[in-house]
Amino acid sequence: MSDAHPPLRSFGRIKSRAIKPRQAALMDTLLPQIRMPAEPFDPRALMPEAREAWLEIGFGGGEHMAAQAAKHPDVLILGAEPFQNGVASALRHIDEQGLTNVRVKDGDARELLSHLPDASLDRVFILFPDPWPKARHHKRRLLQADVVAELARVLKPGGKLRFASDWADYVDWSLERLTANPAFRWAADRAADWRTPPADHVTTRYEEKRLGDCAPVFLDFVRT
Repeated sequence: MSDAHPPLRSFGRIKSRAIKPRQAALMDTLLPQIRMPAEPFDPRALMPEAREAWLEIGFGGGEHMAAQAAKHPDVLILGAEPFQNGVASALRHIDEQGLTNVRVKDGDARELLSHLPDASLDRVFILFPDPWPKARHHKRRLLQADVVAELARVLKPGGKLRFASDWADYVDWSLERLTANPAFRWAADRAADWRTPPADHVTTRYEEKRLGDCAPVFLDFVRT
């Protein structure tokens, strides 16, 4: 695996408002302890006793990531988020819940993917990413063909990928790109499979705001 890639540009805000003092302190103390390596690494080296390794791309404020980590203490949870206020919020959740199975990338998930070995992840979550609804901004959407290919590379056979959005056009866009890659099989059999939140889904405050133009849609895929 090569870690060479063109320079990455993360679109959108990196920081919006002043970070609260307690969270700012965690950025200085806790983050360095749980930050993922800046060079290629094997997730198993970060938590050798973990039975699985999961990744959440764009964890927002960290609610879902922290909840999954608390429910599955024997799973290593990796999270990537470029938005500094979101990272600070996630650190608060990790600290308050005493979670020891979370590792954070405070930056672009595409760089993280390039650092992971083949077949090193068991699950990936991409929940309510920025939809970039204007047509001229669609190139900024996360799920481009090259990222889908990288996700296929790092997921183990039988691994699972969950994409969720409340923007109808982005759901269609993502479904088209994921089904175009033969490495992914859409697990849905009926409409309820994508209209009903999965049993293991954790609803966040952001999701409850319903900022999109449709009810939340959940697309679950299996790595073939």
